[in-house]
Amino acid sequence: MSTSDVFVSLIIGLLLLQAAVRLPSALRGRRRERSLWGAFAAFAAAWWLRTDTGRAVIDPLGFNDLPTLLKHLLAIAGICVLLSYVTDVYQDEDATARHIKITSVVHRIAARASLATVLCLAGVFFLVLDRSKTAADSPYFMGRHIGEPGLALYLGLFNTYTAAAAAVCAYQWGRAARLARRRSLRAGLTMMAAGMALMVLYAALRTVCLAAITIHPVAAAAGTAQEHVTDAVLYAAFLLWLLGSVTPATHALAARARALKAVIGLHSLWRDLVLAVDGVALHQPSRLLSGHRAAAALDTVRDVVSHDATPQIRLGRYVTEIRDVTHELRRRAPSDLFQRARRLAEAEGHTAQDADAAAEAYWLKAALATVNAPAGVPAAFHTVGDDFASEVPWLVRVARAYRQASPHTGAILDALAPVPVPRTAK
Repeated sequence: MSTSDVFVSLIIGLLLLQAAVRLPSALRGRRRERSLWGAFAAFAAAWWLRTDTGRAVIDPLGFNDLPTLLKHLLAIAGICVLLSYVTDVYQDEDATARHIKITSVVHRIAARASLATVLCLAGVFFLVLDRSKTAADSPYFMGRHIGEPGLALYLGLFNTYTAAAAAVCAYQWGRAARLARRRSLRAGLTMMAAGMALMVLYAALRTVCLAAITIHPVAAAAGTAQEHVTDAVLYAAFLLWLLGSVTPATHALAARARALKAVIGLHSLWRDLVLAVDGVALHQPSRLLSGHRAAAALDTVRDVVSHDATPQIRLGRYVTEIRDVTHELRRRAPSDLFQRARRLAEAEGHTAQDADAAAEAYWLKAALATVNAPAGVPAAFHTVGDDFASEVPWLVRVARAYRQASPHTGAILDALAPVPVPRTAK
């Protein structure tokens, strides 16, 4: 296997990996997730047509150079949807900013021009180029059609489209890299911007070479040399872009994994609370086999993976519903219940924040028994977490203490209640 074959295989593998990882988001997500997946899939197919296997599948159709045409059409489709993705992402930040307006204009022009470009390429390919030439004349598309006026029109259109879209992507990712706070994200965006800049350079080099051979045909050796140089630039461009795109994808996967772990940690607490108070849960907990213990594991799996588009959304829902039930319980629980829960936690040896988490868990377990009591003024209650970022780990900690609490916690707290002193007659 030659060095170029190794690079092509590596690029195809990375493209297919990205497409596979992003497929679930594309199926459930918004237009921009589908756009990004479509870009990876289209580019993977285009690169596959550069291989002997891809050409062997298309060549039996009987049209010389048809793999090249299909490769270019797929590349245009990939560029168009990639530009759509970039436009959607940065339009969410500030649609009125000048650089966003420019990107939007370029995207609209590119979207309209893509169909015209595809039709022009196909027309030139079938009606103007001399397709009687084969790989026996030259292994390269440009080499086979040196001196043909149609070649300048064909590749001129393709290179112009590629350069314009890649320049916009390079600018947006370069700007985002300067503003990124995390070093790893900044490095990834910088690599993506550098990859798109190399794509612009690739298109420029191909255009210069095209103009040169159109004016004055060169020797086969010179043509081979320029193919090797421009291919090297193309390989570097795609590898930089792909390796850079791994960083945001890795961060996204890590965030999903952390959210899923938190959802699993909160599930038992969330389930008990929302089953106790009607009308709080947006989606009721799963109750396969009418809640039989044998189906408990399946119920848990269904709860932690269903209903919401992402684990992050599901986690936000769990936290909100836990706090809503907590507020309802505060209106019914005895006013001194939290003080009793705190004394019990300290009596068991808990200290500092461990005591606070245990006290909150004991309060919740005991307060569930008062869910049917008349509502009144909310009882005093102490918790931790001023924002979502701090509230999630705290509730996970409370949920852990809740699972470890004795099922008789309510009775124990009742025993700690002060005994009323009977009045004596004077």
